[in-house]
Amino acid sequence: MSSVPSAPGRPQPVLSPLPSAAVFLVVTVDPGGEAVARDVLAGLAGWERAVAFPYPDGGLSCVAGVGADAWDRLFGAPRPAALYPFRELTGARHQAVATPGDLLFHIRATRLDLCIALTAEIMKGLRDAATVQDEVHAFAYYESRNLLGFVDGTENPVGSDAVDAALVGDEDPGFRGGSYAVVQKYLHDMDAWERLPAETQEKIIGRTKATNVELDAPGSHKDVNSITAPDGTELRILRAAMPFGRPGHGEFGTYFIAYARDPQVTETMLERMFLGTQTSGPDPLLDYSRAVTGTRFFVPSADFLRSIPRG
Repeated sequence: MSSVPSAPGRPQPVLSPLPSAAVFLVVTVDPGGEAVARDVLAGLAGWERAVAFPYPDGGLSCVAGVGADAWDRLFGAPRPAALYPFRELTGARHQAVATPGDLLFHIRATRLDLCIALTAEIMKGLRDAATVQDEVHAFAYYESRNLLGFVDGTENPVGSDAVDAALVGDEDPGFRGGSYAVVQKYLHDMDAWERLPAETQEKIIGRTKATNVELDAPGSHKDVNSITAPDGTELRILRAAMPFGRPGHGEFGTYFIAYARDPQVTETMLERMFLGTQTSGPDPLLDYSRAVTGTRFFVPSADFLRSIPRG
């Protein structure tokens, strides 16, 4: 018998604005840990309220996602219509690797301590039932810039456009209010990047560095990531990428996360980035930024999580 709750609707805080701090936590569920994982997902909203309550201005939120293999183990059928594992892409010069991940926790707040506190509660709940595959502590950097020095997320949809881009609707009514999330951790070669003149950097990105003005730069990062439907409509996703770094270890990067109503939009962008097209090569930014993780999740609605039976 299926253990999928039948209460789709109100979304998790996928549409929350970019915060000052975030934690990205990806884990795999150990064999026999399925019941514990379901309990953690069901209890997540309560932990979030408890941590956030003394700090009403902290903006704490958490989005939880479930990978394709874990979905079958945790809930069985039915499953979200477009949920399948991250597809590894290998081009002539660059590779989008696929890495393990059963559960994603995207935790955001105005303060890193709140993110850490909620992460700690989640890990207490998952103790002896899951293995951490990746944990990244991210932060806002200057004027919404990444560590390469450019403003990030300029083309993000807002308002009803964000809802249309990120949230599943009537096309999959059993999972209305959900979203598909793709995460990748990129490490930047800052030494090589900083040796480039600003004008060269701008041609690679497709925007000016100081003012963020869009440039006419065919084949640039901006150009490669702009895709349209056959009728000319721009296809969009909701990005929530943030910078991270450990200067003492020489590690500087961007944690990319994209929420989409249709995950094929994100996949098409990645194909253009890593494989190129008939008219242009792969994304030139990949010569300076390397993907070291890649995982895909379905983010069920908040109502779905709350209706999971507790063990």
